[in-house]
Formats: sequence, C-alpha cells, structure tokens
Amino acid sequence: MSLKTLLMPAISQRLLSRQHLLKKREQAERSRQRKQLPHQLDYFHQVDDPYSALAAQALPRLLERYHLRLAPHVVPPPLDSAAPERDKLIAYSRRDAQLLARRFGLVFEDHGQQPTAPAIQQATDRLAAALADESFAELAGPLSTALWADTSLSPTATAGVSQAAAIALANGQAERSRLGHYLGATFYYAGEWYWGIDRLHHLEQRLQALGAQRSGSSGYLFAPGTDLKQPVQIATPHPIDFFVSLRSPYSAIVTPRVFELARLTGAEVRLRYVLPMVMRGLPVPREKRTYISQDAAREAFARGTPFGRLNDPVGRPTERGIALIPLAQRMGCAQAYLCSFMQGVWAEGIDAGSDAGLRTIATRAGLDWAAVQLALHDENWRTIAEKNREEMFALGLWGVPSFRVGDVAVWGQDRLWAVEDELLKGRL
Repeated sequence: MSLKTLLMPAISQRLLSRQHLLKKREQAERSRQRKQLPHQLDYFHQVDDPYSALAAQALPRLLERYHLRLAPHVVPPPLDSAAPERDKLIAYSRRDAQLLARRFGLVFEDHGQQPTAPAIQQATDRLAAALADESFAELAGPLSTALWADTSLSPTATAGVSQAAAIALANGQAERSRLGHYLGATFYYAGEWYWGIDRLHHLEQRLQALGAQRSGSSGYLFAPGTDLKQPVQIATPHPIDFFVSLRSPYSAIVTPRVFELARLTGAEVRLRYVLPMVMRGLPVPREKRTYISQDAAREAFARGTPFGRLNDPVGRPTERGIALIPLAQRMGCAQAYLCSFMQGVWAEGIDAGSDAGLRTIATRAGLDWAAVQLALHDENWRTIAEKNREEMFALGLWGVPSFRVGDVAVWGQDRLWAVEDELLKGRL
C-alpha cells in the first residue's frame, strides 16, 4: 500500500468536509468586512456557449435579488485538455441548454448548429464594449438570445474580433485561470465556483446566509428538483440505462438515487459500466479535478449522501471493481455491490486495490470471496465496457454518469430529474 493511498482518505475528508467549506466562507466574509468591500460576484461569459446564454439571462435577476457588485468577463472556449470530445460537447450543450431553458422558463432553442462566426465576432465586440460602460448585465441576456436565434446581428463577415475584444478575451482568460477554472457560464464568489444556472442555488443560499438578500425576495431563482418520495404506478416503465464509472465522483453520489428512483417506479436499471476518461487516455486538468471534487461534495451534502473520505480508485482498483460487476449481476446483487463500492471508495476511504478493501466491499454486498477471486481473473468485462462506451458515444454522450430512458439521453447527476420526468409520462 502506497503512502498516498494511506493518507488520501484523511486528507480528502478534511478538505471536502462541510466544516472546512464553512470555515473558508467565514474567513472570506471576515476579510471582506475588514476591508469594507462590497459583495463581488465575478461572472465569466463565453459568447458561443449555450450555458452562458442561460446564465446571461439570470444576471439581472440576481442583481435584483442581492446586493452585489458584478464583475463580468468575456472568455474564450476551454482548452482542449479541459474539453475532450469537443464536437460532442458543443452539440450536447445545445440540447442540454434547451432542456434547461424549458425547465426554468428561459429562452434557448437548439437549431442544430452554432451561430455564425461573424455573429459571434459582433456579439463579442459588443459585450467587450459593455464591460467598459457597465451595461453588461443588461445587454448580455438579450444579445445572447439574439445570437442564438440568429437575428438582430449583422451577417456581414469581418476580419475577426476588434482589438478591444481581443484584449477583453485575453484578460478574461487570465483572470479565470488565476482564480482556478476553465469553463464559461461560471460564477465566482469569495473563493468558490458555481458553474451554470443549476448551481446558483448554492450561491443564493450562501448570500442569504450573509444577509445580502434584498427585501421582498425569497427562495431560489432556479431551485433544484426534489427526488421522488412515494411509489408510483407506471404501466410499462422504460428501463434506465445507467452509464457509470467507478472512478467518477458524480457517478458515486447519484448511484443510490438511481436505484431508489427505479424502486419507486418499477424500472429496471441496466448497468453500462465504462472505463474512466483518464484510463481511456483523456487528460483531466488539475483545475477540473479540483472543481469536480468540491462540487460533488457540495451536491452530496445537499442530497444527504455520504461523500468525501475518498480513496481514488484510478487504475487497478477500478479494473478490479468492474471485474466483479458481471459476477454481481449473475448473483442478483449488482445494486448492492455497486452501492457498496461507491460508498466504500468515495465515503469510507477503502482501498479497492487491496484484497482486504475489496473483500469488505464485495462480501457486505453478498458476494462470496472465493467466487470473487475467480472473477478477478476474467477479462471479459473489458469487451463489455468498450461496447458500453461505443453505445454511449452513439447517443451523443461521452461522460458519466449518463442515462438513457426511452428516447431521452442525458448526462450528469444533476439531470436525474429528466430521467424521472420521462418515466412519469407513463404514470397510471
């Protein structure tokens, strides 16, 4: 056992704990008060990003609800290392933004293509100019709506963005990098990042705790959905194809919720396990790893899911873990095994690469240790994992957790509501 494996659970438990987060927030607030500074919200807008088009629509409403000083920035797309499968990302972002817009009453339609380069250039120029005269919050939403509707913007080709826009993009990129992120549609407040409109409730909760809320407003702009609590009768529930990676923290925190949704609706969960991105040769930059772990901890706390005392299963632990899924499926305890693995690795700090750790995970799920030892020598899971990856890619998805229910295919633990909505269409 390596020193890293020994120390990681204790270190991660401290860094990802709610107490540590609240302490950092308290320190930031004391510093703000001592310096007599306003509540400053940095917002990073990527002109050709669908999620930014939604976030831009939220800006005036945020400023109406809270005492905030907005510091907007325009930024270029993320680097290739932070956006693998870029073409799939772009296409899926449009589909997902349309789904979010319909859920939250915003404006976005996926026309199956990106805005034209001249339109993007013109929008960038206008937003860069708005940074100087402090009209960004009022302009960004309507301009983004016009951009994606392909109206109100000149089709005339240009040689590129203006010098002022180029400077604004460079400055925005530098500030985003300095503060430690990589995406557009991101909000930064006093040491903490919030990506997209469906993380703004975390920001609002924090601002309300600080007393930054204006009088007359309550609740959240984009409240997260609540999980189904009672069984429902569905005539013929669609199966839930659950594309999952044992090394994904988002997969870990959604796993018990997926199985609970299946229990309440009578749906079958079909496990489509895949190898993690990093084990498929795709890089994961440090900023991305940091944000994902911190965001997963925040999301897990909101759902009451244990998380944070982790022992990264990259490499051999993940391979050993996947090798046991076919055995668990044959024995009828796949759900118990997957939940045991995810909780063990991501909440209890168990080393799945060791025999002692894997034995704990497997036997408490009902697997016989002698059968486990035999299953570890069966490599057939690799063929299945690759087939699952190909199927996931064919759906226009490439990351986990992802789901397919009927004709709906979505990506992310924060899209389980879309799975639920699709299942409930068959409610009796």
